[in-house]
Amino acid sequence: MAQRVVVTLSDDIDGGEAAETITFGLDGKSYEIDLNQTNAKKLRTALAPYLDAARKQSKSGKVFRHTAVTPDPAAVRAWARSHQMDVPPRGRIPKKVYEAFEAAN
Repeated sequence: MAQRVVVTLSDDIDGGEAAETITFGLDGKSYEIDLNQTNAKKLRTALAPYLDAARKQSKSGKVFRHTAVTPDPAAVRAWARSHQMDVPPRGRIPKKVYEAFEAAN
């Protein structure tokens, strides 16, 4: 025996037939709303200025942030050695060496 399941979406605003389910988040909570094309367009129009100004989050939940680009470590080591500064041949370069390099360049 075959079985057929029909799912009908109802617009959560006006009760008519919905065209899509929209998922969005606010204040750390996720929401879904079923809307027809007109109401979906109204929602997107209302949210547009906020979406344009917002930062996107990764799927892991971490916010993407731009970070400063540090100088090439090999160049910093070479510069430090040429200025008789103590710098390890491998591993982390001390912050004072980076600061001196940036002040000189």
